[in-house]
Amino acid sequence: MALPITNKKATFNYEILDTFEAGLVLLGHEVKSLKTHTATLEGSYVIIRGGEVFLTGAHIPPYQPGNVSSATDPYRNRKLLLNKKEIAELEEAEHQPGIAIIPLKIFTKNNNIKIKIATARGKKQHDKRQNIKKRDIEREIGRKLK
Repeated sequence: MALPITNKKATFNYEILDTFEAGLVLLGHEVKSLKTHTATLEGSYVIIRGGEVFLTGAHIPPYQPGNVSSATDPYRNRKLLLNKKEIAELEEAEHQPGIAIIPLKIFTKNNNIKIKIATARGKKQHDKRQNIKKRDIEREIGRKLK
């Protein structure tokens, strides 16, 4: 099985503060598509509306495009399943300035498809440069030790 699907830019662009694990409400062809690793989380985020949590902007294309209605939207909002306490924590974090709720990865757990989401603060440009420099130094040290 090809899961997990990760949001590779999330840890580079954001400082992760807290993580949550949620269930994901999907259609049948979306589950098959996820298992073939064709989805992307880049540019997606989580919103809270009316006490419910939704994943917005994730691209999950149909498994077999010819067998699905043309009205099916691969970017549709997908409901996330969390308990009331977790939703309250996310709502509180959403109202703080500079805090975003982002998806980190989609994975399977006991034959259920789950998503790991996080509250995060955006990094400044100089923090990103510092991470790149640190990664390059570690890569060079690894090469020299071989």
